[in-house]
Amino acid sequence: MISLTAHGISNVIGGKLVSGPFDRVASGGVCTDSRHLPPHAVFFALGGEKFDGNLFAPEASRTAAAVVVSRVEEGMDPSCAVILVEDTLEALQKLASWWRSELTLTVIGLTGSNGKTSTKDLTASVLSQGFRTIATQGNLNNHIGVPLSILRATPSDEAAVWEMGMNHSGELAPLCEMTRPKIGIITSIGTSHMEYLGSRENIAREKCTLARCLPEDGFMIFPADCDYADMIRQSTRAACIDCGIGAGTVRAENPVSTENGTRFILSIPDFCREEVELPVHGRHMVTNALLAAAAGWAAGLAKEQIASGLNQARLTGGRLHCTRINGILVVDDTYNANPDSMQAALHTVAGLSCTGRRFAVLGRMGELGAFSEEGHVLVGRTAEELRLDCVVSVGTDAARITDAISPNAFTQSLHFGSAEEAAEWLRSHTAPGDIVLFKGSRLARMEQVMNLTFPPQ
Repeated sequence: MISLTAHGISNVIGGKLVSGPFDRVASGGVCTDSRHLPPHAVFFALGGEKFDGNLFAPEASRTAAAVVVSRVEEGMDPSCAVILVEDTLEALQKLASWWRSELTLTVIGLTGSNGKTSTKDLTASVLSQGFRTIATQGNLNNHIGVPLSILRATPSDEAAVWEMGMNHSGELAPLCEMTRPKIGIITSIGTSHMEYLGSRENIAREKCTLARCLPEDGFMIFPADCDYADMIRQSTRAACIDCGIGAGTVRAENPVSTENGTRFILSIPDFCREEVELPVHGRHMVTNALLAAAAGWAAGLAKEQIASGLNQARLTGGRLHCTRINGILVVDDTYNANPDSMQAALHTVAGLSCTGRRFAVLGRMGELGAFSEEGHVLVGRTAEELRLDCVVSVGTDAARITDAISPNAFTQSLHFGSAEEAAEWLRSHTAPGDIVLFKGSRLARMEQVMNLTFPPQ
């Protein structure tokens, strides 16, 4: 965590110290939310479409050591240093870039259409077996979250796993410049963000920004079955490591689904054949685990450390988390969704051992643009092909999923307009032995349906 005087901060970000003590030390980190401001922190008054952080600076000044503003409001606490800049977001990013240059870290930069946060969690678990490791909290992976993640690092940290997201062209380059990764991971190149980027090829080009930024002695890691593997290879000076189930340099052999997750043999030529008990279900999660294993290998960890990190991994909530409630296996994959991750979750549920019926409770998928209709139809037809027992769509836009299922199909399809209606029906139609998957984009808030159906124990 950064510790710097107000004068030092002002110099780094190119600001003007307009009031308060220039030698006041900011040792409480960096914060952009005045409601959760630690003592002695630096408050950056960011602006947005619906808020102006400058308005909260006087309140923040009563707790913070320094506030960074683009306009000075009345009522500032005289004990707090006030630093004036033209652009507070740019100032935050400048401070993060400077702090990154002060740190000696092995950085793993991670991006992709699907699986970023799960792969980040798995990679952090692996790296922590041999290094003091810091990782992105939650999904703080955008132009604000990445600098905040960097500024959380301390001089004693040895490795960092930083997730980088995007939904427009050109957004990854400044994040890569800030993080300066030596090891890069592209988890997938799918259909999310089609609304803004127009095609998978455009998405691939943007993701390859990470490959282009890596040094010659770095490593670029990606799935062996990626359609754009050649583009990734051609975009980088770094050594390439491809990963896959039965394919690639880092591979999983003989994957077997178990009650608690997936067992497989981790195989890396001339390095290891280690049995792994991954505590999460799904073939796509095995691929994510292989990407994490490759990062551990590239970072110089021993085979036992890599296997141990995968065995002990714990994923951020809402990602294929399985809980048995009153004899029903509830699969919480509510964090987010796009057609690729929806299909992966459906395949996972179809492959789980089940003595009852398999239900998929699905919400809308966002940011698909012109691909939205096709994407929702694809999900419905996938559920039908997998012969799931019942698909329930919730919310107006999600109706396209169930509308795509044939009335004569084995799969029963129903649509409800609200979370309450869906939950009421599910409570009366599910029974011990059943499996119930909940999934949808963040805006669909499918966790509401899940919690109304199966109140947290």
